[in-house]
Amino acid sequence: MIRKEDIEFIANENSRKGTGEKAPYGFLDKEHVKKVRSFHNSFPQYKRTPLASLNNLAAHMGVSRIWVKDESFRFGLNAFKVLGGSYAVGKYLAEKLGTDISELPFEKLKSKEVKEKLGVITFVTATDGNHGRGIAWAANQLGHKSVVFMPKGSSEIRLENIRKEGAEASITELNYDDAVRLADKYAKDHGGILIQDSSWEGYTEIPTWIMQGYATIMDEALEQIKESGDDKPTHVFLQAGVGSFAGSMLGCLLSEFGDEWPVTTIVEPDMAACIYKSAKAKDGKPHAVTGFMPTIMAGLACGEPSLVSWGILRDYADMYISCADYFTSRGMRILGNPLEGDPKVVSGESGAVGLGVLTMLMQKECFKEIADKLKLGKDSRVLIISTEGDTDPENYRSIVWDGLYPSI
Repeated sequence: MIRKEDIEFIANENSRKGTGEKAPYGFLDKEHVKKVRSFHNSFPQYKRTPLASLNNLAAHMGVSRIWVKDESFRFGLNAFKVLGGSYAVGKYLAEKLGTDISELPFEKLKSKEVKEKLGVITFVTATDGNHGRGIAWAANQLGHKSVVFMPKGSSEIRLENIRKEGAEASITELNYDDAVRLADKYAKDHGGILIQDSSWEGYTEIPTWIMQGYATIMDEALEQIKESGDDKPTHVFLQAGVGSFAGSMLGCLLSEFGDEWPVTTIVEPDMAACIYKSAKAKDGKPHAVTGFMPTIMAGLACGEPSLVSWGILRDYADMYISCADYFTSRGMRILGNPLEGDPKVVSGESGAVGLGVLTMLMQKECFKEIADKLKLGKDSRVLIISTEGDTDPENYRSIVWDGLYPSI
């Protein structure tokens, strides 16, 4: 049963006010984004992922446009995470070589000359699946090693997909944040390099590189919207785990549009809503969600906000939403079973929550207050980013075929 209390929200009354000092986002400016895009373009697997225009769904929901950026096509890995991981690995190697990354395209990074200078490096990470697979893939492509730790309850299918990329990988008995601490300790004890989008005091440089790597997504999406002849988005829904993806996307929007950036809503599962909890505290500081977080949105089951991204989300996001799991299951079913004439998008549990929330806000009277606060209506042009495909095919079928987590 749909209940009003299954979604909580906080409107940020200060996001559009120019008063006070706000977090910097210059590391996501156009110059940095251009460098990131050029690096990714040097990979033979690089291709822009599709931007699905769901025109009939938009009309059905009472908005002007709904665009869904489909990251299931990214590098053949079924998720967006490889963009951040590969760029961070590339930046680390460039630093070791004393060379700017703009001078180190893919073929040069994997060359015998570079390998002889660097030797074999072990990259270490913690993941629910997608990030670890991206790190394993990047390390393997460039001739290095990887070690991956996964939290309790992680999908065996995701584990095997990481191992197929050449990683030493295991599922621990820890929650996500403790798995990150384990990966950090392992890297220090074994001379490895931690590549994590979580950040804390003393560990911010690599998470910053990862956020820069994600920027390729928004750069492509805005380029595709412009090529289609449409106006820029008026609204963007961004899902958050530690917040690095959401902070990256929002930083890119700020760099592109300045004071006229789209109305931006951060969406999280209610069992792991650390950004929402931090915003609710109103002291400007990040606050953690502790314990196990058994949400189906495994990629968002993170309890501690990233320090690098938190300031951007705190100062510029317009709304923070915490929602039940059935919001994302609804999004998955809608995207996988489109209205006639709209393209199909296979979106996983962590990819579809933005679309699920949007459709609930537009269709259910009990959530109308939220839609009104966001000024969603017939002129709204909404951008959603589906960050993963069916990375756990069995669970995807249970939700889409069998109706697990119903939204009625």
